[in-house]
Amino acid sequence: MNAMRHGLLVLCVLMPLIIKAAAEAADTITRGGSCMIPGMQDTAEARFDDRNWKKILTDEQFAVTRRGATERPFTGRYYAHKERGTYRCVCCGRDLFSSAAKYESGSGWPSYWQPADSAAVREISDTTHGMVRTEIRCSRCDAHLGHVFDDGPRPTGLRYCVNSASLHFVPATSGTDRPQSDPTPPSPDGRARPPLSP
Repeated sequence: MNAMRHGLLVLCVLMPLIIKAAAEAADTITRGGSCMIPGMQDTAEARFDDRNWKKILTDEQFAVTRRGATERPFTGRYYAHKERGTYRCVCCGRDLFSSAAKYESGSGWPSYWQPADSAAVREISDTTHGMVRTEIRCSRCDAHLGHVFDDGPRPTGLRYCVNSASLHFVPATSGTDRPQSDPTPPSPDGRARPPLSP
């Protein structure tokens, strides 16, 4: 009985310290450059920093999505890709573009005349390299995708010029452009990703 009381007393004394330490750790993990992974609770466990992104992305995917690099034209996996389905964010799995909106722009990068939905990507001003462009990023995880230009086809007149390294393709089910059930992109080696923790 005394051992039980002693255990409860220790627990009552230590619990506030444990809660404070967990809150401080969560604050550290969620500061700057972190992101929510789909299907996870909004907790520190679901936040990612560069160290964790490097665990799940290839070097090229990390450079493009987390550092804003651009792959060389005509080298990306999806620039001449014709299969029907959905192009998702390689980082978080958000639906970004449908194959129904994909077209050959001659630019050397996958091009789309509209995103999967208006909330799929966000636009920000990009003044790097001595020019003014509009950068596009995943609205869920802030991954750099590419740029949007106003030289695209009708009906939008827009060209969403996207790095293949920022995309994961999910084939359509028969007869539709809707993807098969596949919520998260595979790891770089093609296997399903294990649960991740920061």
